[in-house]
Amino acid sequence: MQEKQINLALQGGGAHGAFAWGVLDRLLDESWLRFSAISGTSAGALNGAAIKAGMARHNGVQGRRAAQRNLDCLWGEVGQLSDNRMVRWMHSLVPMPRSMHRLTEMFSPAAWLDGLSRIFSPYDYGPFYSNPLGAVLRELPYPGFDGDSGPELFVAATNVRSGRIRVFTGRRVTVDAVLASACLPTLFRAVEIPDPATGRVEAFWDGGFTGNPALFPLYARHLPRDIVIVNINPLMRDGIPKTPVEISDRVNEVSFNSSLMSELRAINFVKRLHGENRLQDKAMKDPLIHMILDDLLMNDLNARSKMMPAPGLLERMKRAGQAAADRFLEDHADALNRHDTVDLPELLTGSGIVG
Repeated sequence: MQEKQINLALQGGGAHGAFAWGVLDRLLDESWLRFSAISGTSAGALNGAAIKAGMARHNGVQGRRAAQRNLDCLWGEVGQLSDNRMVRWMHSLVPMPRSMHRLTEMFSPAAWLDGLSRIFSPYDYGPFYSNPLGAVLRELPYPGFDGDSGPELFVAATNVRSGRIRVFTGRRVTVDAVLASACLPTLFRAVEIPDPATGRVEAFWDGGFTGNPALFPLYARHLPRDIVIVNINPLMRDGIPKTPVEISDRVNEVSFNSSLMSELRAINFVKRLHGENRLQDKAMKDPLIHMILDDLLMNDLNARSKMMPAPGLLERMKRAGQAAADRFLEDHADALNRHDTVDLPELLTGSGIVG
């Protein structure tokens, strides 16, 4: 197939980012598909950094294989950090009635962690505090994602003081920048990074609060029009959440999708202007939007498994991501660089995915 250039937009979602691992692993198998730029937040930033570092080290097929190896190593390490034998034991008590499921929700390690985070802060650990993700990033088989080679990388974090989004790119995409993008404030201390724009050291939290992922860096004129969004947080969830856990989970999903929906509304507005020939000077880009997602899988999970995935979940999500990417390529490969595969007006009011 003729070479096609795309931009990747990678959502954050904790351990659920293993779905994007599978998607990216499958896309990297296609030599005709070129990644021009990657915008990632939280787990998406981790995935984007792993790809950037691998493809910056080697060209062509070797670079793709290096990126895949980085992703495998990244998620292998995350799996070791989140291995949860207590959850495995509790789920072995099947079959169990709904009341018992509620009980395991209340007394699971994730519930303990959630409860403790309301009493203790990461700053209470004193000299014993450490962020394990830093070592994971530094020990990738192909480290270093702040160079000029490979796809452009944009990493979003939230400025704690101002509440505004900060997008790191180029030489400023350091390990600390990626850690800032993945800094859930109930789990990790804010990451402090000097900001040349303000002349002071700024503290940053997870980028998902302000851009999950940030699409606007991908509007640059020199980048392709196509933006392929890898969705982690389900856009649609049937039924009304009723238990405390269900309510908390859905609030988490809606919150971390809100910035993406806002950007998609802005893109839809620009598309309407283009459709009405009101942007004849082409000063504003008309992006082509695509999505790779599996809402059926994500509806079967909850927000707590983002922090403490059950045994085997990461591999299951990788396989689901590979399958979703395979379906996308089979259905929409020809549409890339030609037209959207997401009906934005419908998406903003309904399902919106073109079958």
